[in-house]
Amino acid sequence: MAASALVGASGFGNWARLAAQQALSQDQLLEFDTFGNISLIHITDIHAQLKPIYFREPEVNLGVGANKGFVPHITGADFRKAYGIADGSPTAYALTHDDFSALAQTYGRVGGLDRVATVVNAIRADRPDALLLDGGDTWHGSYTCHHTAGQDMVNVMNALKPDAMTFHWEFTLGSDRVNEIVEGLPFAALGQNIFDAEWDEPAEMFKPYKFFDRGGAKVAVIGQAFPYMPIANPGWMFPEYSFGIRDENMQAMVDEVRAAGADVVVILSHNGFDVDKKMAGKVSGIDVILSGHTHDALPEPVLIGQTHIIASGSNGKFVSRVDLDVRGGQMMGLKHKLIPIFSDVIAPDPAMTALIDEQRAPYATELAEVIGRTDSLLYRRGNFNGTWDDLICDALISEREADIAMSPGVRWGPSLRPGDDITREDIWNVTSMSYGQAYRTEMTGEFIKVILEDVADNIFNPDPYYQQGGDMVRVGGLGYRIDITQPQGARISEMTLLKTGEAIDPAKTYVVAGWASVNEGTEGPMIWDVVESHIRKQGTVTVNPNNSVNVVGV
Repeated sequence: MAASALVGASGFGNWARLAAQQALSQDQLLEFDTFGNISLIHITDIHAQLKPIYFREPEVNLGVGANKGFVPHITGADFRKAYGIADGSPTAYALTHDDFSALAQTYGRVGGLDRVATVVNAIRADRPDALLLDGGDTWHGSYTCHHTAGQDMVNVMNALKPDAMTFHWEFTLGSDRVNEIVEGLPFAALGQNIFDAEWDEPAEMFKPYKFFDRGGAKVAVIGQAFPYMPIANPGWMFPEYSFGIRDENMQAMVDEVRAAGADVVVILSHNGFDVDKKMAGKVSGIDVILSGHTHDALPEPVLIGQTHIIASGSNGKFVSRVDLDVRGGQMMGLKHKLIPIFSDVIAPDPAMTALIDEQRAPYATELAEVIGRTDSLLYRRGNFNGTWDDLICDALISEREADIAMSPGVRWGPSLRPGDDITREDIWNVTSMSYGQAYRTEMTGEFIKVILEDVADNIFNPDPYYQQGGDMVRVGGLGYRIDITQPQGARISEMTLLKTGEAIDPAKTYVVAGWASVNEGTEGPMIWDVVESHIRKQGTVTVNPNNSVNVVGV
């Protein structure tokens, strides 16, 4: 089997047929015709979700430039059509957003690291020397992770026994804490692009790559941490480190491992999918990129030249198995399966369940406290709005007495169904971070436009290497028009203050509340307290459809 013929070489076809029958079993989910001599297991962007959750995939995921209309920038019915997914099937529930509430009622929660452990153990039983690789965004995103400075996730992941990981949100624990954890990790901490900021040379704490002898072949795993750390997150939390894509250094590392006898080169990446595509086109000699950061879940690899890019979703919702046939110093073939972690289908691993419960036990009362209830589907994801962020913006305007609210366009955070209770854990799952102060300040209309333009360019710049953000900053109390085809500075127009219907005056000052500022010394109550107070007052929350952003140029 030639590498160039492998774009469809996945186990998705069988899964699609089984899913269409709506008769999934654990054996069927794990079914895999073992191939070649090496197995990779990929998990990424878990965001500290230890327990099963609901997670709705995005409704809007726009591509720009050369990526317009290509996966992962298609959603819903277009995505199902592209992969032959039956409407209403478990596959549709796992990979698209339509009819989410109804399908969630049928198919239940996803994820849970005790279920992930079951899948990993099953793959290892079939291929004992499989490599388990963690793409990062692991020690961040929950109540217990925040209160243990990531230790809950470290303990659980150590029990899962990865072979290597790379990093992003981990650094927002602060470099002292990151260094402390990394020094004790029983597996490789990799990042060829993590440099010492003062000396502009590779950071000693993070090795660029590691070799593994597997299946009679030499596997090189090169780490690629999130390139834009000091832009997207507070650089003052990790001042001794610098990042960047550093694709010239990546090429040097690929050449170095090849010269040292690597038969296959795997990049464990937290670049984001479009950045990985561009890097694959610039750096030669990469066989597989295990992609992270943008939370995309794709049932088949994407082939760029001779490089296969694998996207494994987020929040513990999927595990990717990738089998490689490596002979004579080169990869001869690849077989892949994206395994959905349907929590009601996959039995939990008892030892992992016990360990997870042990991490959560000291906080059980706080986690479980019911703060309110939702009549609306609460989700985060999509380029422009999610109902969780609409609710957060409502809370900021109400609790902080503001005209306008801003909530960061982060992608992490599980969903809640209409009728669900909202617990304290649910609130923290969408707000937990180490710089969660809810600021209140004054901004001119002109400055608000500058912010929106800047964030829009981070997302919609045609060059993926300049796409440095998550999704668009969410706004409350403000409407605007955005033309994603325009250059920086010309995308945003028709800004309106919703409570009066008046056009935003560039010279006028408005009271703005927000959170997650990257500026050191930001003051204000913590966002989770702001949101909890608002929900308590509401009792039952209803989030109305948000039509305040007019998107053109799609």
